[in-house]
Amino acid sequence: MSPIILFILGVVFVAIGIAASIALHEVGHLLPAKLFKVRVSKYMIGFGPTVWSTRKGETEYGFKAIPLGGYVSMIGMYPPNKADGTVRPSSTGMFQTLATEARSLAHEDVGPGDEHRVFYRLPVWKKIVIMLGGPAMNLLIGVALTAVLLMGFGISTPTTTIADVSKCQVSAGQTVDPDSPDCQLTPAAAAELKPNDVITSFDGKAVTDWDELTGWIRSSAGKQVAITVEREGKPVATTVTPVLSARPVIGVDGRQAKDDAGNLKYQDVGFLGIGAQTALVARPASSVLPMAGENIKQITGVVLNLPARVAGVAQAAFSEEPRDPNGPISVVGVGRVAGEVAAMEEIPVQSRLAALVGLLAGLNFALAVFNLIPLLPLDGGHVAGALYEGVRRRVAKLFGRPDPGAFDMAKLLPLTYAVAVLLIGMGALLIYADIVKPVNLFG
Repeated sequence: MSPIILFILGVVFVAIGIAASIALHEVGHLLPAKLFKVRVSKYMIGFGPTVWSTRKGETEYGFKAIPLGGYVSMIGMYPPNKADGTVRPSSTGMFQTLATEARSLAHEDVGPGDEHRVFYRLPVWKKIVIMLGGPAMNLLIGVALTAVLLMGFGISTPTTTIADVSKCQVSAGQTVDPDSPDCQLTPAAAAELKPNDVITSFDGKAVTDWDELTGWIRSSAGKQVAITVEREGKPVATTVTPVLSARPVIGVDGRQAKDDAGNLKYQDVGFLGIGAQTALVARPASSVLPMAGENIKQITGVVLNLPARVAGVAQAAFSEEPRDPNGPISVVGVGRVAGEVAAMEEIPVQSRLAALVGLLAGLNFALAVFNLIPLLPLDGGHVAGALYEGVRRRVAKLFGRPDPGAFDMAKLLPLTYAVAVLLIGMGALLIYADIVKPVNLFG
């Protein structure tokens, strides 16, 4: 199959995954809303003109022309005017008009008998459950996909089989011609170790794990050590003397760590000059939640530093600086990464599928974390409003004051629109950057 077709298939795979994730996010809002008897008038995937819809019971289900999100429309999202109990204007002005129009839309589907099925009349805890339903659904999807990745496909793990043997000893950043007199053989090359050799023992200890073997090599600088490998089914015994060499310090993200000044970190350890072959190794169920937690932790770090990260993307997009591979990307960037992964024919199909599943898992965790930002129109903003309503009512009860009623979120619409404009601008910037200066994950 041609690389172009594989690229397209990768993009389509992730596009369908994103669409399904968005649809299930909205189901996360829909199910508790119906459970709590709130009347849901619409469940839509996308925005803009309606492409197709059907009505089942009291809810219209459908798809819209711009597939960049979705929404669930519940009646009575905003309470009526506190002054007169209606949704009609009680004052003039731009901000008041915005609130009035929002109230009118929230109540336009309220009919006889629906008075107790409006959203604003719900107890605070039920409002929070409905609003957290979407992010919770994405978390569940992310955990499920992580389970498929770890327990089904497995993750790429170094084995005890040698993939390559470096011929020359070189310092960081140096290159040496293997055929030149300046080439000083590595301990592995001097011992005539070969690719596809399976290391079975080191210094009299059985070798079953690459990471453990690496630790033994690093602590054996200058020491002559017996090593046994299996070559073409037969044991071969020899000796090696690891040399002290500056080797990269690898961080938890699998990349070379940097110090506070931004310089790459190295440490002097024993060096043999071999690389390991990798294989997909299935992990137990007990590894799923820790892996999901680590993924969420990394994404949360990006979200907490989002303004600085986006500023970095802008700087890279309009300069010669490279993109941060751990920074935010748009749906265009995600599609490009998916296409590149699918088109890498030198990698086994199973490994490519595993990478795409892992990408979708990360996207769902990102959707969950991002939607928890306590700003409207995100789910976290509605949760913050409900919490404020609960605190306000408790304070009023504590001091013997009248119940202030439901918090009127319509008053925050100017802020909501401002945040929406910022989000649209951020999305446009990320899309532009992903076109002119895409993230290089494989370089």
